[in-house]
Amino acid sequence: MATAPQPAPARRSGQPRRARRPGSASIREVAAAAGVSIATASDALNGRGRLPATTRRHVHEVADRLGYRTTSAARTLRAGASGLIGFTMATYGNEPFTFTESGYFAELVRGATSAALAREYALVTMPTASRHDLWSNVTLDGMVVVDPPDGSPDVAELVRQGMPVVSVGRPPDALAVTGWVGNDHEAAVREVLDHLSSAGAHRVGLLTGTSTDAYTRLSTATYLWWCAQVGQEPVYEAYPAYDAVAGAVAADRLLARPDHPDAVFGLFDTNGTDLLAAARRHGLRVPQDVLLACCSDSGAYDRTEPPVTTLSRKPLRVGAEAVELLINAAEGATSRQPFQRIVPTTLFPRASSRAVE
Repeated sequence: MATAPQPAPARRSGQPRRARRPGSASIREVAAAAGVSIATASDALNGRGRLPATTRRHVHEVADRLGYRTTSAARTLRAGASGLIGFTMATYGNEPFTFTESGYFAELVRGATSAALAREYALVTMPTASRHDLWSNVTLDGMVVVDPPDGSPDVAELVRQGMPVVSVGRPPDALAVTGWVGNDHEAAVREVLDHLSSAGAHRVGLLTGTSTDAYTRLSTATYLWWCAQVGQEPVYEAYPAYDAVAGAVAADRLLARPDHPDAVFGLFDTNGTDLLAAARRHGLRVPQDVLLACCSDSGAYDRTEPPVTTLSRKPLRVGAEAVELLINAAEGATSRQPFQRIVPTTLFPRASSRAVE
C-alpha cells in the first residue's frame, strides 16, 4: 500500500541555514530588502531612469550584500544589449599592426578593458584594417575607434546604423561620432619644444611619422609653426611609425647631418632609445651635444643612460574615459549632441634634456 509522503524534518534549533550561493539573489529580493519597487531597483542597478544618487547607492549596497549580480545574458534579454564593446585602431590605415607592439596602445587597451569590466561589459578588439563585414558578425553595444581617418567608410556606416561610436583622438569634422576623448596635441608639443629651447637648444629637430592620424598631423604642424615663431629652419625626418627599423634609420639620418640639430623631440614610444643609439654611433654626448625627449609612458626611460625626458599622453585614462563615454551613450545617459573630453598631458623632464653648465 502506498504511503503518504513524509514532511521534511524540521530544522533543529541552532542549525545554520544553508548559505545562499553568490549571485543567486533575485531582483525582487533586492527590491524588497532595499524597500523600493522592482522597477526602481532595476533602474538603479542598470544606470537608467532619473533617481536620486542616494537611492542608487542604497540599492547597489543592498545588491552587493545579497550577492546580486547582473549577468550579460539577463541584460541582453531585458534591453537587447550584448554587453560587448568593440575597440579598433585605424591609425596606420591598411598596414598590419599589433596593439601590444606600442606601449601607448597597450596602455590604451588596458584602460579601456578595466573601465569596461567595471561596468560589466567586455571589450572586443580587432586588428588594424579590419573590414566592416568582420565587425558585423559580432553584436556590439558600441564602438571605440582610435584615430579614425577622414572619410572612413567603416566608421561612417556604424554611425549611419545608429551605433554609438566614440573616437580616441580628434575625429575629422565630417565624421559625426557620438563624442571623442584625446589630448591637446598642439599645447603638448609646444611645451616640449619650449622646454628644449629653455635648456639651451638653438636648432630643435623632430622625428615624426608619415601617417595622417590627428596626433601625428597636428604635432608636426605645431612643430613647423613653432619653428616659424622662433625663426628656426625646420629639420625633421618622417617614417612609417609602425616600422621599428625605420624609426632607428630615421634617427640615424637626423643625427648624421653635418648640421645636425642640438635637440630632438621624437613623437613615438621607441624614439628615445632610437636617438640614444644614433647619438652613440655618431659620437654625440647626451645632453652635452644633443638634448633628447620623446613621447612615451614607458618606465624604461627612467633607467636608460642617461634617463630620457618623456611626454605622457595618459593613455590609461584616455582609454578608460572613452569607454565610460561610450557606455553612457549606449545606456542613454548622455545627450544626443557629440561632446569631447580633453585629457591633460604631463612632461617628465630627465637628464637627457637638462641644461649643461
